[in-house]
Amino acid sequence: MNREKTLRRTVMFFFFPISIFYMELIVKLFCFGSILNRGFFYTLIFVIPIGLFVATLCSIFPRKVNRVLSIIILAIITLVHMIQTVYYEIFKTFTTLYSVTGVGKILQFWQDIILGILHSIIPLLLLSVPFVLWIFLSRGIIPLSRKKVVLPLLLTILTQLLAIIITLNSTSGVLSIRYLYKDSFVPNLSIANFGVLTTLRLDFRNLIAPNIPEELLPDDEPPTPTVSTSQPPGTTPSQEPATPSVEPSPEPTPIVYGDNVIEIDFDALIANETDSTLQEMHEYFASVEPTKKNEYTGMFEGKNLIWIVGEAFSSYVVDEDLTPTLYKLSNEGFVFNNFYNPVWGVSTSDGEYVTMTGLIPKSGVWSFSRSGDNYMPYGMGNILSKSGYLCLAYHNHDYQYYNRHISHPNMGYDYKGLGNGLEVKKVWPESDLEMMEKTVPEYIDSDPFHVYYMTVSGHLRYTFIGNSMASKNREFVKDLPYSEPVRAYLACNIELDRAMQHLLEQLDEAGLTEDTVIVLSGDHYPYGLTYEEQCEIAGHELEKNFELYKSTLIIWSGSMEEPIEIDKPCSALDILPTLLNLMGIEYDSRLLMGRDILSEADPLVIFSNRSWITNLAKYNSVTDTVIPNEGTTLEDGYARKVLGIVNNKFKYSAKILEEDYYAHVFEEE
Repeated sequence: MNREKTLRRTVMFFFFPISIFYMELIVKLFCFGSILNRGFFYTLIFVIPIGLFVATLCSIFPRKVNRVLSIIILAIITLVHMIQTVYYEIFKTFTTLYSVTGVGKILQFWQDIILGILHSIIPLLLLSVPFVLWIFLSRGIIPLSRKKVVLPLLLTILTQLLAIIITLNSTSGVLSIRYLYKDSFVPNLSIANFGVLTTLRLDFRNLIAPNIPEELLPDDEPPTPTVSTSQPPGTTPSQEPATPSVEPSPEPTPIVYGDNVIEIDFDALIANETDSTLQEMHEYFASVEPTKKNEYTGMFEGKNLIWIVGEAFSSYVVDEDLTPTLYKLSNEGFVFNNFYNPVWGVSTSDGEYVTMTGLIPKSGVWSFSRSGDNYMPYGMGNILSKSGYLCLAYHNHDYQYYNRHISHPNMGYDYKGLGNGLEVKKVWPESDLEMMEKTVPEYIDSDPFHVYYMTVSGHLRYTFIGNSMASKNREFVKDLPYSEPVRAYLACNIELDRAMQHLLEQLDEAGLTEDTVIVLSGDHYPYGLTYEEQCEIAGHELEKNFELYKSTLIIWSGSMEEPIEIDKPCSALDILPTLLNLMGIEYDSRLLMGRDILSEADPLVIFSNRSWITNLAKYNSVTDTVIPNEGTTLEDGYARKVLGIVNNKFKYSAKILEEDYYAHVFEEE
């Protein structure tokens, strides 16, 4: 009898580690498509102590109490895995603890949540198996005596310590397991490598201790500082001619361009700073190599600026017949052939943050919302309002969503949204065309003006029932040879095209076409379409880590006589510094994480999972693989050095947000 009792207790005791590991594998398989990678091992070694701890906790009380407690804990663990699975199905990323603060807003999209649940029904059913088994097959864990509790507790502690030791000594590869565990928080990579529950613990650590130091990889060093040749602050010339040759028949004298920097005495800041974190930041930014001014510096100086972030806008919607205005803008201005628009952790809000600030969002928080209390000197509204521009911002959905009513005024805009002065018809999603019709009269007679728009017509779900924009424009896509979701997506973006058409017509009538710059990019790729549907609209199978995020950036002005093609890789992170340079605005390129695309600086495209693209290679952090460009031989340590630069950009971008760094540098009044 004692032997049978011991066997039953042992089986029940190890039910939890096995069940949790099973659930972790289901999430990995559904979200990432595979389980047999390095994450399999590291997830296992962290699941064992978690499972042992839960089993021990549920064995120290009387049997009935143990049963109730075990059911509650297993239900919570199952629910956590289910939530992450559904969230990933909808947004192609994972939620964080901080996002719980915005759950009320997220519930506005209850229809999308239901659809996400339906699409995830198979993994959800599989995730529920351990819970169902436990309910019907167990009678609770047989209580352990106090003496017998010591052994499983000791085993729990030892296996946890062993897991940590193994992980901290895992330094191989370009992006090491040690770095992912100790020095960063990348939710997608964390779940892929450590599992949902360990990621939850790391998320909690990141939330309560945001200043945990991040260490560089062994070979990582910041770029070597260069001597600045910039103009003194306040001067407007952007070029410095070299001394003319005295030879009778000189070659054309090359123009020597100064750096895009302003006068910041980092030596004095370092010497006078008592806070070690700020001192470290001063040292870092002083060492960053700035980008140089170039032939395009000041090209759009003094012009009106209309800057648009389009909901789920992508290259797929640019069509000569279907969306002629978007096609015109995409092909008659700057043409960026290798533009990428990575998706970040907080979806649209992070997409806006990257585009408008030139900074990388901090994982686990709503960065744009958090920036609302910070000094933001590089908010375009803050910059241009000082030059007499009327600076307005609009969003044709709930004006408080993602706390835009806090972040956008702090960027220098008089901000209006639905419920705060923008009177558009409340349907889902709302009309971009109607937003243009209602707002253009508010600024068209002002000179100069800068207007920012965040659109919503392109929002998921892509269906003709329940999506007002898809239904409105259904007639234009009814004969296209695509599935319903793809046609609905295109129909939604026809509304954006009509909005842009109306905008151009109004600018033309006012005689402002040549005096206005239009900038348009997406907040993220159309993840409301399944991968198969995106391949359908692309016409071929898409590579998932890089190509999925390739998109279109529009920078256009009626003053441009012919298109200018740019082949270098670039991303949404580079838009702000590029605009600052084009507008002839003095700024310090060292303080932004993006780079002026039009400068001679080497390209660096950064993805949220720490993958990257340079002019020589690509690095896939999911597979920890470096892919050199054809015919390119990389120097030893090249990938780790680039990753070191990338990691530093993540680190110091987060610290800019945490420390309100710009206020310290510019001594905000």
